[in-house]
Amino acid sequence: VFALLPGSFCDSPYRPRSPVNVTVTQLKADSATVSWDIPEGDVIIGYAISQQRQDGQMQRFIREVNTTNRACVLWDLEEDTDYIIQVQSIGFHGESQASKRVHFRTLKETDRFPSNSSNQDDPTVQGLNKYRQLQTGELMIIVVVLVMWAAVIALFCRQYDIIKDNDSNNNKEKAKPSSEHSTPERPSGGILRSKRMLLTPLSISLSLSL
Repeated sequence: VFALLPGSFCDSPYRPRSPVNVTVTQLKADSATVSWDIPEGDVIIGYAISQQRQDGQMQRFIREVNTTNRACVLWDLEEDTDYIIQVQSIGFHGESQASKRVHFRTLKETDRFPSNSSNQDDPTVQGLNKYRQLQTGELMIIVVVLVMWAAVIALFCRQYDIIKDNDSNNNKEKAKPSSEHSTPERPSGGILRSKRMLLTPLSISLSLSL
């Protein structure tokens, strides 16, 4: 009877729920990044990832505790190969059930993104679409910022040229009045000649009186 009562000591220990929204992004020829979300309210202390080739020839387990990471990089993958992964959450009372199986395919050495013929419902393709959208948005922001900086620089150069032209015009206008009001030179030869002419008759009269 006590075993049927909720909250009794006979209850099974609480285990976390399975991770959700498992996606594969940043696909390369030899690596990929797996990310996932944790259901709200679960206390997680680690994770476990099961990685297997689709043909079943190789299987790998990754387990990490004392971490709150929600992503893991898979290394040493073979190019142009199909893989299947599942993720489990690790809590204080054990591990959760494995998540849904997620399929992805690594790229060739000469490829950058997989072909557009992939299934759009595949979490791998969905993750790549999100990554492309982020790249496009970042490029647009960079282009807009560069255009704004170019416009500001062009406006500054134009204002600088206008101020420079105004300063040169003002200097020319200040130089003109000083040249116009300057005292013209007067020849002094006429005054000396008049003095000589006045002295000449006087000297003649004195010589006659003597």
